[in-house]
Amino acid sequence: MKHLFLLLFSFISVEAIAQKTLDALLKQHNTNEVPYISVEALAMPKTKAIIFDSREPQEYAVSHLKEAVFVGYNTFNIDSIQEKYPDKNEKIVVYCSLGIRSETTGKKLKKAGYTNVYNLYGGIFEWKNKGFSLIDSEAKETEKVHTFNKAWSKWLKNGEKIYETEDTKK
Repeated sequence: MKHLFLLLFSFISVEAIAQKTLDALLKQHNTNEVPYISVEALAMPKTKAIIFDSREPQEYAVSHLKEAVFVGYNTFNIDSIQEKYPDKNEKIVVYCSLGIRSETTGKKLKKAGYTNVYNLYGGIFEWKNKGFSLIDSEAKETEKVHTFNKAWSKWLKNGEKIYETEDTKK
């Protein structure tokens, strides 16, 4: 009976999580200390910004926004950023898969004195879901998006879901 209850509870919990909206997910994980920018606003031709990809190298290699600079998440180094991007008033947009890791990176940038930092709402998943293009490590357009793992992949509605690459299998 106990096992049946746990199984039923697990099923209900998974269903509840699966039904969450992106907005609810981001509210659960983020503090909104870094304001969001929509994918539509970032994609506008007049929007000039430095774009930082705060995912891991294997994710970036599969695909990224065309102008994105890899800064990583686990290996993010604020000293390196300050050296390469000394103007702390320049507009910076940080993204990850959904906008959770990128908020952490955005907070680090703000703490270091950057004043014009934004978190891409919904991250690369929302970018692809809205039909905007991505490039791979050879600068060729691709439909592939590294979805981190199978559970997170439900948020990607367009594109080819990749959970691992040859590099991650080693």
